[in-house]
Amino acid sequence: MSVQIIMKEGAPEYAVLPYDTYLRLIEDAEMLADIQDYDGAIQAIADGEELIPAEVVYALLDGGQPIRVWREYRGLSQAEVAAKAGISGSYLSQLESGKRDGTTEVLSAIAAVLDVTLDDVVSG
Repeated sequence: MSVQIIMKEGAPEYAVLPYDTYLRLIEDAEMLADIQDYDGAIQAIADGEELIPAEVVYALLDGGQPIRVWREYRGLSQAEVAAKAGISGSYLSQLESGKRDGTTEVLSAIAAVLDVTLDDVVSG
């Protein structure tokens, strides 16, 4: 590799290198960043971070009712979630259909049952 070093006051200031070498260095730097991102994701999974399937994300982005989306993803029935959250099945049904707004206490209980945050079950 031919590199020209330009000095300023006795110290290296610039390195001039062939364009092909520059492109290879950029590609190598991008590959290193990808490897570091991958390693970070693997560590997050090992630390217990949950992977959310694309269909759940798309359902939420498409305006799906969050409680219903998360409940179905967790494989729970309305009756199971309602019982564990200490509310009636009809109340949960009304929350999922948008006919009622839940209190913070109720939504927090549902979020706990679904193992998500309160923000995850509140419709935006």
